[in-house]
Amino acid sequence: MASPGPVLDSESGHGLICSIPEIGPALAGHTSQSDEFVETQMNGRRLISSGSTFEEQIGYSRAVVDGEWIFVSGTTGFDYSTMTIPEGIAEQTEQALRNIQSALEQADASLEDVVRVVYVVPNAAEFELAWPALRRYLGDVRPAAMMISAGLADPRMRIEIEATARRRK
Repeated sequence: MASPGPVLDSESGHGLICSIPEIGPALAGHTSQSDEFVETQMNGRRLISSGSTFEEQIGYSRAVVDGEWIFVSGTTGFDYSTMTIPEGIAEQTEQALRNIQSALEQADASLEDVVRVVYVVPNAAEFELAWPALRRYLGDVRPAAMMISAGLADPRMRIEIEATARRRK
């Protein structure tokens, strides 16, 4: 698959790197990027993209802003700037929450605005190892939560987190 070339944010002009590293068959098409997110307007909604071609291939956004609501797609522990993923669930949880935090910041929100989270873990017995990071990032917020034990797209993934937030600003 050929890279579509640089993607530019129409307001800032910042470019995103769109090379396609080979990171496993389930994630071929993810791209490396800077910390900048691409935003587009569609039907009165703001779509926030991490710049990954995987989002385009499947047809989703990293986050969707609809009024005061922000819906953050399931987010894993990949560090999108290097397209690496730590081995353990604790480290992946930290990175996934940083990724969610970045998406929320692009939506003019923060983790303090999170009202609901869904955790998906392939091995339910490992979930407790994620608790310290979850407490650090969300312990004061205490959103409604659900944990599902199910397979993920890549066997290296130990957790995926979906978040819903409501801006109170």
